[in-house]
Amino acid sequence: MVRSATFGLVKPGPSAAQRDAAQFEATIRTALRGNHKVGVLGKGGVGKTSVAASVGSILAELRQQDRVVAIDADTAFGRLSSRIDPRTTGSFWELTADKNLQSFADVTSRVGRNATGLYVLGGEPVTGPRRVLDPAIYREAALRLDRHFAISVIDCGSTMDAAVTREVLRDLDALIVVSSPWADGAAAAAKTVEWLSDHDLGNLLQRSVVVLNDSDGHADKRTRSLLAREFIDHGQPVVEVPFDPHLRPGGVIDVTQEMGPATRLKFLQVAATITGYFASRTQGSATANPPDPVRPGAPTGPPSPRSW
Repeated sequence: MVRSATFGLVKPGPSAAQRDAAQFEATIRTALRGNHKVGVLGKGGVGKTSVAASVGSILAELRQQDRVVAIDADTAFGRLSSRIDPRTTGSFWELTADKNLQSFADVTSRVGRNATGLYVLGGEPVTGPRRVLDPAIYREAALRLDRHFAISVIDCGSTMDAAVTREVLRDLDALIVVSSPWADGAAAAAKTVEWLSDHDLGNLLQRSVVVLNDSDGHADKRTRSLLAREFIDHGQPVVEVPFDPHLRPGGVIDVTQEMGPATRLKFLQVAATITGYFASRTQGSATANPPDPVRPGAPTGPPSPRSW
């Protein structure tokens, strides 16, 4: 409108959303060293797997210099592969059973991959009887993947006391806690936060972000805002992800073409916050205060430490 009214002499600048997206993308591209892992926790039905696939895809898309893998560590019939690459045939057992898997090409024969470059390791064998994942198998698979992938996004089970979930939590650099924007979902997320604090995982909590995920489009704004404020008042950064019909059906998630712009912006914010936590670990500050979470409209540049 401005450009047409001035005969093209005045070109409007980028919108606030475009500026925020550019800031988030710059943070996501921050140089990192070593291996980094982020876990995704949440009770069933809150969209935990969709969040894991979306964040992993964003990281893979914008961090072309790194290899990113999503790992299905949900022992209750996890569906991560179906959201990334339904053709995936490999699982933990195929990856760990073959001791001759050495090169990256060998490993990729056991994992799937989507259009953004996100790889995925399925949790269940495609053929044969069902097998239950245990900590030893998870640990061996994670060690093998660490040789070839810089970033791992781990879709955890919904039971905090499960042995595999405890093994995952032992080796995380960051954490995403997914909640529905309703009181019962937020109560479950709050119990997750409390459980982590009670089990000497306070340092991990300081590198966490809560995602209020509106998976069905029925959340009311007032309730959502009140729940977000509850987490913020307890020191947890919060990102509110709006309803997106593309995420609802259960098929492959496409973060570049089909995901709505508002939804993508929120997942950029989540991925930027996680990358900030990774960067603080890369800089040798694992015992120091984590950086401030990335917020829309915040100044660009490296995040500054704060006291939690």
